[in-house]
Parts: sequence; C-alpha cells; structure tokens
Amino acid sequence: MDEFLQAAIDEAKQGLAEGGIPIGSVLVIDGKIIARGHNKRVQQGSAVLHAEMDCLENAGRLTAADYQKATLYSTLSPCDMCSGAILLYGIPKVVVGENVTFQGPEAYVQSRGVDVTVVDNPECKQLMRDFIAAKPQLWNEDIGE
Repeated sequence: MDEFLQAAIDEAKQGLAEGGIPIGSVLVIDGKIIARGHNKRVQQGSAVLHAEMDCLENAGRLTAADYQKATLYSTLSPCDMCSGAILLYGIPKVVVGENVTFQGPEAYVQSRGVDVTVVDNPECKQLMRDFIAAKPQLWNEDIGE
C-alpha cells in the first residue's frame, strides 16, 4: 500500500480512538508529508474540522507554489467544503481512499483540472462502514443530513 495513504489511514484511526469520525488526510509535497490531520468535529466541537481542513490548517501558511506541487490524500472522498479548499489553493492532485460510503463533488473537481484518483481501499471502506453502523446520527451530522 501507498505509504501516504497508510499515513492518512493512521490519522483516521487516531480520530476514531479519540471518539471522533474515522477520516484522515495528509498533504504531501516533494515526496514528504508536510501535514497530517483527521476529522476533529466531535473532539473540538468544530463546524469545519473535517480531516482535509484539519490537515490544511496543520500545514500552516504555504505559498501558491507549494500548493501547486502538492498532493492531498484523504481516506474518504472530500465533501463540498474540503473540495472548495482544494480548488481555492490550487492543489493539483487528490488521492482518495474510497468513495463508496460517501462521494463528494469529484466530477466537478476534475472538471476544474484536479487529478482525482480513487484507490478503493478496503480498509478505508471498512472503517467507514463500521462507524456509520455504530453511530449513524453522528455521521449524518458530519455530512449535513
């Protein structure tokens, strides 16, 4: 398995262990992880700390040139909010662990020039299936339903 997707999965597991939603993300530039994040909506009572947003926040201020050579890995298909951040900062490549349990606006993001690769990782799918079965109300809150 890709070491960067594995790092995102590790983040997802950390979020689950903290009582949160098991979604993780890492930002990679020049073959190195420069930031990690996981969904912290529950842990921090946040409206916006999805895994990708937490990861971007943890990266701190970057230049446009940095973003233009970055790849964002996420265990789950990025939602509208997170996809908006990807587009805003011009991140050219997104690697998605799975998009079966939830699919964000991938076609739109691709139409804007972003290379979206869906890996269809079994561990990512199982993490989400187990979580959604155990805590459907919390999951629905996370996706605005």
